Formats: sequence, structure tokens, C-alpha cells
Amino acid sequence: MAILDIIVAPDPRLKITAKAVKAVDDDVRALMDDMLESMHVANGIGLAAPQVGDSRRVIVVDISRAEEEPDPIRMANPELLWVSDEEGNHEEGCLSLPEQYAEVERPESIRVRYLDRSGEEQELDATGMLATCIQHEMDHLDGILFVDHISSLKRKMILRKLSKAKKMATA
Repeated sequence: MAILDIIVAPDPRLKITAKAVKAVDDDVRALMDDMLESMHVANGIGLAAPQVGDSRRVIVVDISRAEEEPDPIRMANPELLWVSDEEGNHEEGCLSLPEQYAEVERPESIRVRYLDRSGEEQELDATGMLATCIQHEMDHLDGILFVDHISSLKRKMILRKLSKAKKMATA
């Protein structure tokens, strides 16, 4: 397994629309495993393929806490089948927007269909943090960042901070 570099915003690669996976083969499984390991090393709870420079519709999530047994979910071609009318506000952060957080409103419960690591079609009902995390990562597959869900003023402030930090890091 390999630790993959996580792209930091602003970066045009984070705004792409990812392409569907034709089949979950050894290459896709390796991507899923590398993404999961990279996410854990970065202390994240979710990661989408575009965040590591890959344009395939693949996400991984694991919302288990440090003291709990890991409970990773690997998804190829995730699609929402249902979302609840009830919405919830959760503070979101992102490995591609380090140390930046904002309240985002999303459906509280979802049902998602996807291909698992074996290529089998699965459906999952998720609520709360898991539902939020899956929706956040699925947004990445369509070039949407969590800051795209907040006011333009807050979004511009966050992206300006990140742009400034990037310039200072390369100076």
C-alpha cells in the first residue's frame, strides 16, 4: 500500500467531475486501500479519489473513533437513492482544506447504492455523521467542496487563507 498525496485547495483538480468505474478490479481495489491508508495517516474520516488526483468515482469513509475498531467503507460509483426531508447542520472539515471548518446543512439520513471492494452492488442506509461524511465525499466526485455550501463571503475567506498558505509554503 502507498500513502497518496492529498491535493489542497485551491486546485483545479478538485473541481473535476469524476468518471464512473467500469468494474472493481485489482487497480480499483488498490486505489481504495491506498486512499483508506492515506486518509487514516492524515487523521481524516473520508476521502474521495479526486482529492488524490484520480478521476474515478471512488470514495472511502471510516467514522470510527481512535479507540474503536476501524470500520472502513469502500465505495465505487456511489449514488444517492433517497434523502430525508429532515436536514441537519454539522461542522465539516476536509483534508483538502486543512484546518478550515464550517457548518453545512445536509439531509440527516440517506440511502446510497454502490459497488463494494468485491465489485458487489450494495445499499446502505446512513444517518447523522455517516450520512454527512458520505454526502461530503460524494460531492467531491462532482467537483463540489463543502465550502460551496456556505456563504460566498465565508468561502472566499477560507480559500484566500489556503491560497496564502500555499504561496508561503512554496516560497
